[in-house]
Amino acid sequence: MAEQKGKILVIGGGISGLTTALEAAEVGYEVILVEKNPALGGRVSRFYQYFPKLCPPLCGLEINYRRLKPNSKIQTFTDSEVVSITGNAGSYKATIKTNPAYVNDKCVVCDKCTDVCPAERDNDHNYGLDKTKAIYLPHEMAWPARFVIDRAKCPDGCTKCVDACDYDAIELQAQETTTEVEVASVVYATGWKPYDAAKIENLGYGNVSNVINNVTMERLAAGNGPTKGVMLRPSDQKKVEKIAFVQCAGSRDENHLPYCSAICCLASLKQAKYVREANPDAEIYIFYIDLRTPGKYEDFAAQIQNDEKITLVKGKVAKITEGAGQNPVVEAEDILNGGMVNLEVDMVVLATGMESSLRGQSVPEAVQVDENGFVAPSIQKNGVIAAGTVKFPADVNSAIQDSTGAALKAIQTVVGS
Repeated sequence: MAEQKGKILVIGGGISGLTTALEAAEVGYEVILVEKNPALGGRVSRFYQYFPKLCPPLCGLEINYRRLKPNSKIQTFTDSEVVSITGNAGSYKATIKTNPAYVNDKCVVCDKCTDVCPAERDNDHNYGLDKTKAIYLPHEMAWPARFVIDRAKCPDGCTKCVDACDYDAIELQAQETTTEVEVASVVYATGWKPYDAAKIENLGYGNVSNVINNVTMERLAAGNGPTKGVMLRPSDQKKVEKIAFVQCAGSRDENHLPYCSAICCLASLKQAKYVREANPDAEIYIFYIDLRTPGKYEDFAAQIQNDEKITLVKGKVAKITEGAGQNPVVEAEDILNGGMVNLEVDMVVLATGMESSLRGQSVPEAVQVDENGFVAPSIQKNGVIAAGTVKFPADVNSAIQDSTGAALKAIQTVVGS
């Protein structure tokens, strides 16, 4: 029956999109999976650990890649975006624009090209904390497993990577392509982005040395990150001995994100654990308004709160300024003890809120977003479904569960068309 019905379009190749695509394809439905980046995995691929097991996400992604690779029911487009969707449930038409990767499927990831490449670029996988060559592998577990080229960084006329490649895998003259597809249902799984902390002027992001956001902290802690898991601050690679976490950076604020992002408290508690493991003597301070760790995570929160090296300060941070030696200085209220706190630390981590990846972006007419950019189910046309964090802020486990439900809804649309 599934083979005789229409296809499912899944937009977004992160953990939510992968889950939706695999769940639908493994029961026989044809899926077109579209990801704007060169490799699948999304933001989860940049985490050091994630709940509930606090294990590295690459192991979970590897399982999904093993399911994906042999599945002929899934057609994958990377470096691609859906630029238009027209029609109705059971009969949508979508246009997919694919940017050239300049490296084809003949690539065997031999790495000879990077040995000869003379140009560098900021490593976006590590949030610009280090560099890659202009020809690069997106990350060590990247799928598709092939290099890509940032042509904007290539010197004029340079063909050194072409000359070094023994497999004719590099196509410097590749062009953008367009593909038209017909599908029965559309699943948006485009995920989230961290709120731009530079908009919160009093917290010093971008102006005060060694003030970073929480997604950058994940890469600092990761063994495959820019510092190999050693807790070093960005400005001078000094070992972090004293660190502050600032909660609700942008969240629960009418001037920025009016909602609670749900997982920031847990993320900071988790990252405090990272610091303790990397440097057992480090002093850690967490400035919070309310600690929200619902349900099964209460025990984890209690464990962190009882750590003698971790101090929780209930109060809103007024400002962060630069002190001596590029040390951030945190000025905040201390509600429980009364008065103000003035604390100089080696580094500050801002718990920036989760923002829909679609906020501020143009989207096809077939999909509707609410005032915060989320794909709210209540305002969608029949056959347009949201999955994971493009729908609401959530942790990885909740996003996976929601995406399994999205696959079922997409299948119901196919069957009913």
